[in-house]
Amino acid sequence: MADDVMEVVAETQQMNMIQAINSALDVMMGRDPDVVVMGEDVGYFGGVFRATAGLQQKYGKNRVFDTPITECGIIGVAVGMGAYGLRPVPEIQFADYIYPALDQLVSEAARLRYRSAGEFISPMTVRSPFGGGIFGGQTHSQSPEGIFTHVSGVKTVIPSTPYDAKGLLIAAIEDNDPVIFFEPKRIYNGPFDGHYDTPAKSWAGHADAQVPQGYYRIDLGKARIARPGAALTILCYGTMVHVVENTVAKLGIDAEIVDLRSLVPLDIDTIEASVRKTGRCLIVHEATRTSGFGAELSALVQERCFYHLEAPIERVTGFDTPYPHSLEWAYFPGPVRIREAINKIMKD
Repeated sequence: MADDVMEVVAETQQMNMIQAINSALDVMMGRDPDVVVMGEDVGYFGGVFRATAGLQQKYGKNRVFDTPITECGIIGVAVGMGAYGLRPVPEIQFADYIYPALDQLVSEAARLRYRSAGEFISPMTVRSPFGGGIFGGQTHSQSPEGIFTHVSGVKTVIPSTPYDAKGLLIAAIEDNDPVIFFEPKRIYNGPFDGHYDTPAKSWAGHADAQVPQGYYRIDLGKARIARPGAALTILCYGTMVHVVENTVAKLGIDAEIVDLRSLVPLDIDTIEASVRKTGRCLIVHEATRTSGFGAELSALVQERCFYHLEAPIERVTGFDTPYPHSLEWAYFPGPVRIREAINKIMKD
């Protein structure tokens, strides 16, 4: 077991990512009566993706409740709840709709501990499905993680497997600072290799779909080596971990794939050790390129590993456009673009 994982119950069950998230919420609500779940349709309906199914029936309407369609209000109420001792877990139904809540997240939640000199905290975990790959168009496909990594006082977490989703969500709920927990909806039901025109895969039989039924946590700020290698370091997170893994396997490149898991806090030690070993670095994310988190990663690698680099750092990202519906797979950083970047960086 990795040293960043604290596990209490070892018995496992096969879960997809939705079930793992539901299990994390169930475990934490059972352990801590101050944990409450709130959001649009999270109660009786169990959420648009069913991540909160059954929780209202088990814990009641005072702890799992539906809210009006007002993201600003949802987060504003959660700030007040946290200040008075609760641990709210608000859901924003799609990450594309989180923008009306930015003022409450940035000006209130992120600043509360600082402005009160530690007298008040904002221990909320904001869950939200994000990313494309489901033909959701410009209003159901965005990846706004870079916005939140810029905000001091907010932590940003993105799992890539059911096992990580549960352990990271438990750690986020226990954290005393606000955490933005983005869930890659394209891999809710199974890993995605980037080939949209082939049959979908489920999590059945996947090693990381064996999830402990009870409590365990994965500390925030600890990256995962998804695939060890010595020729090239690839930094990625969320859905892109699986797309990269598939592409690398088909190319036969001895690449080390680093699944960041959390962007803030960032496991810079693991990144630095990998790049110093391989001498090459590729960064892959689905969000738009300009001011995307890949730019920060590129700067950090350049600052810390310059004399170890044998080729320029490459980035494969979304484009600087709204997420297109009809051209979704041209926008999506798929196997073709990743393969071209790998070939380029290995030739330099």
